[in-house]
Parts: sequence; structure tokens; C-alpha cells
Amino acid sequence: MARHEHRVVSLALAAALFAGSAAAEVRIAFIDPLSGGGAATGILAQKTHQFYIDTINAAGGINGEKIELMSFDNKVNPQESLIQLKKAIDEGARYVVQGNGSAVALAITEAVLKHNERNPGKEVLFFNYAAVDPDLTNDKCNFWHFRFDADADMKMAAMTSVIAKDNRIKRVYLINQDYSFGKAVAAAATKMLGEKRPDIKIVGDELHPLQKVQDFSPYVAKIKASGADTVITGNWSNDMVLLIKAGKDAGLKVNWETYYGGTAGSVTAIGEAGVDTLKQVSEWHKNATPELDATVAAFDKRYPGKENEYSYWRAKTMWEMFAAAAKKAQSNDPVKVARAIEGMKMQTSLGEVEMRADNHQILQPLYVSTLAKAPKYDVEGSGLGWKSDAKVEGKDTALATSCKMERPR
Repeated sequence: MARHEHRVVSLALAAALFAGSAAAEVRIAFIDPLSGGGAATGILAQKTHQFYIDTINAAGGINGEKIELMSFDNKVNPQESLIQLKKAIDEGARYVVQGNGSAVALAITEAVLKHNERNPGKEVLFFNYAAVDPDLTNDKCNFWHFRFDADADMKMAAMTSVIAKDNRIKRVYLINQDYSFGKAVAAAATKMLGEKRPDIKIVGDELHPLQKVQDFSPYVAKIKASGADTVITGNWSNDMVLLIKAGKDAGLKVNWETYYGGTAGSVTAIGEAGVDTLKQVSEWHKNATPELDATVAAFDKRYPGKENEYSYWRAKTMWEMFAAAAKKAQSNDPVKVARAIEGMKMQTSLGEVEMRADNHQILQPLYVSTLAKAPKYDVEGSGLGWKSDAKVEGKDTALATSCKMERPR
């Protein structure tokens, strides 16, 4: 990375960091899919986290200590994740980062809670950057878990508010992955469409195996036969790309209302057939601000190629908040950092973000956007990119919580 570029990348984080030599290490375990159907998403996330960690370390680390990211392949499997979690803790990890798979996140958050109860003074903190089952910050909440992504209900609230204004939408097909997150997406869509547009008919509600389907044409045939004009899906990684591709190959004419239409490869898979029909709800897209953020531009330069399309703005928020909390606490101890993150607010180029103290759920702006031709910034070298349909400010994304959190004394 060039000296000037490196300086620009560091500016957003430098104010939250302590400069100076960094001899000791803060070990952070990244536990996500690095092989199998979810590998593309997991590897891209790994690169993104490492990119921001490198930026922090180049500015001196946190409280004089550098961060080491240790990566563990969980194959999107909860049982394998627990094996890797134990290995990570045995190797000195005091922080865990995970995102792909809410079933995995639910297993990790329970295991971290039990570990911390049994090992006072050796507590571990769990940073969740993408697992969005609402239970994680509701009935299954705990002090040791922080979510840096909007949950499935928050995203569906934004999505259905836009759908409610489109009178062309009459028949909706739900297709989702068969695990806790996919079921949460389907349940939220059914409930919120019923409240906001009771005239819309749900003509299909399909669940399919997670990251195991190689040919979605049978599912697309069902969608086509249903007469749906709109598909709502929470699919991610291969399950998003292959579903979109199968729809294009079959000539399926629908609106795609997605959580992860920006998954690397999705825009390439659908091409111009997705213009004005492929939509997503996200915390960021390249055209959300007039100019591209310097860290995004630097990431794109460091990791060129369609498979490395920048997706995880929330990782930037997470690492900046972590660094700011460590500085505020004047400590890298997980308990002290957790107390500093609770209720923290930060101003960003997109607006204010806040980590709720009552359930450890981030509140950040959300965008509903549509694929369009010739945007200022395209994706995957396609000449296509995202344009905003609506923006919801962070404070307006908040939903009621059932969390009853017990805090350490």
C-alpha cells in the first residue's frame, strides 16, 4: 500500500487509537466458513476484518498492543464451531468474531456465556457482524454478545415499508434457507406484509437446505408456476448467487427483494436482467455517499477482483467502535471493553450509529436500494450498481426487545 494511501486509510481510525510500540498481542478468533458453500462469503469477510486490523496495527494498535486475527474454519456447522471455539480459547483468544450462520452464532453465544461463568478473569467477548436471527438480541441475549448488523426484523421492516408503497406488487413468494435465520425472514415477511399490505397474497413459502443446493431450477419452476411477481429471500453466499442465476436462466420475471443481493457474484450472475428488479436492504452501498469512502477504495485496490467486492461496511463500524471502547476503558480487557461499548454512539459519514445498552444491538442507517445502469460507482466491473430507494436513520430502526440481560458484578 502506498504511503499516501496508507495515511488516508488510517485517518478514520487513528483518533480512536493509542500510538506507540505494540509488543503484546490481543488475540481475536475469526470463526466462519472458509471451505464449502459459504466459503466465498467467509473468505471475503476474513479479508475485510484483516484489512481493518492491519489499519489499527499500523497506527499503533490498541493501548500499545497489536491485534492478531486467528482464523478457524467452521464449515457453517454449529458443532464444528464449538470445537474451533475451544481451540481458539486454548490458544489465548479473548475475543471471537463470527457472522455467517445464525445457528452458529446461537451456539457460540451460549458457549461463551458458559465459559465466562466458569472462568472469571478469563472472559471472552463475542462480536457478531452478520448473524441476524432476532433471538440473539432478544430472548437469547447476554452481556458477552454484541451485534453489529441489523437483525432480520429490522431489515424486513425497512424492506416492507418500501414494498407497501408499490401497488404493482400483488403476489409474493418466500424462499429461504432452512435454519433459524431463514425461518425468521419468512416469519417477519408474513407478519409485516399482513400489517402493511394485507391485499398482497403470499403464494409460496419455501425452505431449502443451507449451502447444499447446486441447482435451484426446480425451485424457480415452482416460483414461475405460482404466478409470483415478487420474491423475498434472505439467501446469502452460494445460495443467493445460484438462485439468482437459475432465475435468469429460466427467464423468470420477478422483483427480487433480498437481504444479500450484494453478495459477491450476484450482480454478475443476473446481469442486466437485474436492472430495476434486483433489490437489497443493507447498511451501505457504494453510491450511498457522494464520494467513495477512502477505506473502501483502499480495500478495492488491495484486493482486486469480482470475488473481493467490498460488502462489509459494518466491519468498519465494528473495528472503529472496538478501538474507541478500548481507548475509553484504557484497557483491552473484554469486561471493561464491553462496558465501554454499551450505549456508545459514533458519528459516521452515513449518520449516527449507536450500540444499544439494553440488548447490545447496533442501530445504524439502513438503505433499500435497486440495481441500476451506469451508477457513479459500479460493482464487479459490471457497469451496474446500487441506487438508493429509501434510507432509514439508525434511531428509526429500533424495535422493542424482550432481552433481560444479566451483567457481571
